Amino acid sequence: MACNDENEPLLSGLATPRTQKTNGDRPKKRRFRRVRSAPFADFVPTDGNREAAVPRSGSIFGRLNPSLKKVALFLTLYMGLGTICFYTTRTQIKGDKTNGILDALYFCVVTMTTVGYGDLVPNSDLAKLLACAFVFTGMALVGLVLTKAADYLAEKQEILLVKALHMNQKVGELQVLKEIETNRVKYKFYTTLIILVVLILSGTIFLYKVENLGLVDSFYCVCSTITTLGYGDKSFSTEGGRIFAVFWILASTICLAQFFLYVAEVNTENRQRALVKWVLGRRTTNVDLEAADIDDNGVVGAAEFVLFKLKEMGKICQQDISVIMEEFENLDVDQSGTLSVSDISEAQIC
Repeated sequence: MACNDENEPLLSGLATPRTQKTNGDRPKKRRFRRVRSAPFADFVPTDGNREAAVPRSGSIFGRLNPSLKKVALFLTLYMGLGTICFYTTRTQIKGDKTNGILDALYFCVVTMTTVGYGDLVPNSDLAKLLACAFVFTGMALVGLVLTKAADYLAEKQEILLVKALHMNQKVGELQVLKEIETNRVKYKFYTTLIILVVLILSGTIFLYKVENLGLVDSFYCVCSTITTLGYGDKSFSTEGGRIFAVFWILASTICLAQFFLYVAEVNTENRQRALVKWVLGRRTTNVDLEAADIDDNGVVGAAEFVLFKLKEMGKICQQDISVIMEEFENLDVDQSGTLSVSDISEAQIC
């Protein structure tokens, strides 16, 4: 649950309108309409109106959409600069070498992903300082940019996965999108799992065929690589192997990280759904009615009951409600307890 304040009053100073009665003293059933969302998608303030602009994240990377072009730019700059630096100091790096430029690029990827086989290691103060700098910047690049791109690609593959699961059924595009929206985390998990299995199989087969490792050793090297253990007893030692490793190590390590992230999200979502099911399934008691009675008039209205249930589900907490009520009071210029067009107009002028 979001907050431990079930027994606190949900709202302060908010009176629930009493149920109107007909001439026959029967309560008139209140009709509720589905709340329409604000037309945010149809209207986005332009940059010319600075005050009305949509607030964005203060982080530089938070303002970036997971655009593949931007990701490619950051990755190219990092790889290019790293390759130049490590190629320049290639004589200060010892280990199993193949090609100067390829080894520099390979060492850059192994450093960025923190695999660190140990087949190539810095052997001077300058090389060690460069390695320290690139491992921190590389981890930041992976965490802030590349994982966003991986999440973006996983979302793009969700539609293909849902269509494949409903291949024998006539499912429209709208139904596919609705299915994705309902089970977004679950389909991300399945998509990432499939990609991870493909990467593990491809890495194992490549090491077995090209690097001439045994089948068990190939699988062992794959597992130690994607988990960034990098024991170093088995690694990519040939020129062709390191070309493959530059792309495969980057993709597999990020994919595994995203996989465990989605595992945690699926677990959290399942716990949330179980809580919602329990809240909606249990019987309402007199104690619940007393806790849900906002204005202490002995009667619980629909709005009071909804707020009480949402709070039990952990969807909202007292802090959330307080912030919303503060906004409501600021908009309620005439202090009538309701909002009208005139209230909104006057509030905007003020």
